[in-house]
Amino acid sequence: MTDRKVAVLMGSAKDMPKMEKAVEVLIDLDIPHEVHVMSAHRDPDKVVRFAKEARTRGFGVIICGAGKAAHLAGAVAAHTTLPVVGVPLDAGALGGLDALLATVQMPTGIPVATVAIDGAANGAYLAVAMLGITDDACVAKLDAYRGELRA
Repeated sequence: MTDRKVAVLMGSAKDMPKMEKAVEVLIDLDIPHEVHVMSAHRDPDKVVRFAKEARTRGFGVIICGAGKAAHLAGAVAAHTTLPVVGVPLDAGALGGLDALLATVQMPTGIPVATVAIDGAANGAYLAVAMLGITDDACVAKLDAYRGELRA
């Protein structure tokens, strides 16, 4: 098991049905993780505190799912140097395009890796690949999973 955890954050509890696909991947690959609901708009202090403390709390990557204005990933990325993976969610009349654009258009120096609209599973696979940069156990888990895909 890896020594670093993955945080799965979402802006609203209503996002859980879409974000649980990330959680399922992390469970299947036996990656330690925590799930939190926090809004960049309704409780920005909580978001900032979490982001600033994430590294010392043992996190290696943070996955953020949000719809509409989708500022969660950017708010987190502004306060940590950990990798942040944004999952834009289809939560409104624009089919998630608003969330995609808000997530992918980050200012220089504050990047957010962004997956497809409602792509929480790929967000988790990307997070595990990022952990795999320094953790051979994560690489082995991804290799085994991809072997199953080929079969």
